[in-house]
Amino acid sequence: MNQDEMKKAAAEAAIEYVENGMIVGIGTGSTANHFIDLLADIKGKIDGTVASSEASAERLRGHGIPVMELNDVGTLSLYVDGADESNKYLHLIKGGGGALTREKIVAGASEKFVCIADDSKLVDVLGAFPLPIEVIPMARSLVARKMVAMGGSPVLREGFVTDNGNIILDVHNLQIMEPVHMETEINQIPGVVTVGIFAERPADILILGSEAGVKTLT
Repeated sequence: MNQDEMKKAAAEAAIEYVENGMIVGIGTGSTANHFIDLLADIKGKIDGTVASSEASAERLRGHGIPVMELNDVGTLSLYVDGADESNKYLHLIKGGGGALTREKIVAGASEKFVCIADDSKLVDVLGAFPLPIEVIPMARSLVARKMVAMGGSPVLREGFVTDNGNIILDVHNLQIMEPVHMETEINQIPGVVTVGIFAERPADILILGSEAGVKTLT
């Protein structure tokens, strides 16, 4: 299996968590896209979806799947999304696609967060993947200085604006030994909208596609 096939296998396993009458939170990115395409086959089973990005909303609507506003829905039973990295505690780094804030909002509103990925995303220590931080433009240099002080090397994501109209700093060279602590610390910096560490609200279930098939961690 190549990487894309592993992602699809993980997405297929996640479909099993979709129950009748659910409103399903949907993530963003290549693995989430596989899930959206598979969801189209059972769209009659669900009441609708909440999307974490404009791109995912567009893909869902293209399949004729209803997309709702989170404010109108309240609590979601299920959220399915990919990740850029995960450790064995199901702490994640997300935001490679730039949708981290909305992803974190939808994850926070969900009873069950199922994360789908290929097994290359499972690491011992988070941070090899550059950590995305969504930042209000005025705070760019302030946040960058704070990240340098924390040992990171922040790089502005050139030519990219989030769905919320903000910028992203990708912070290289971090070893995130205490994800919950670092998530809290970075979120306290004025001008940070969200950091791409998902540890305060980790995944509940991690489904990994691998050469040997699908592995599930809880």
